[in-house]
Amino acid sequence: MKILNLPNILTLSRIIIIPVICVIYYFGFIGWNYVAAALFLIASLTDLFDGKIARKRNQVTNFGKFIDPMADKMLVIASLLIIQEWRSIPAFVNIIIISRELLISGFRLIAAQQGVVIAADRTGKWKTAVQMTAIVILFLDNLLFNLMGIPMGEILLYLSVILSVWSCAEYIIKNANILKE
Repeated sequence: MKILNLPNILTLSRIIIIPVICVIYYFGFIGWNYVAAALFLIASLTDLFDGKIARKRNQVTNFGKFIDPMADKMLVIASLLIIQEWRSIPAFVNIIIISRELLISGFRLIAAQQGVVIAADRTGKWKTAVQMTAIVILFLDNLLFNLMGIPMGEILLYLSVILSVWSCAEYIIKNANILKE
């Protein structure tokens, strides 16, 4: 099976978008954040489609299984670090989110060595959806919500921190037997 199939190309495009968002931020032209929001949204949408296409076309590869979650984490972490610098988001937000991602990645690695696949659960999927929505809204500088005086991006970001801790605890509790060996 070819490694460079459509699903993996979509996943790799997510990784390619990361330095583009970074460069746009550091150039700092007027409206850079709207371009970053659009690019982040496009990249996020590729995450919705790559897995569906891979399963539908029977193009699931080990490379895709590895690179897809890495691309997601890289995109979210890079974007959150930019937002932290730009919007003065407290560091503990990113520390919790990044720590959770590293912990779950390590946990999945141990499980894989034992022949166990730990799939994303419902809370983990909600965490991802809330994080990605928060990032888009923050890149848009709370555009629509500022008119109402609601810091929606920040609210969703803090909610994603709660969901990060919750989903991490769920993964560990549900799969504690993996750590017994």
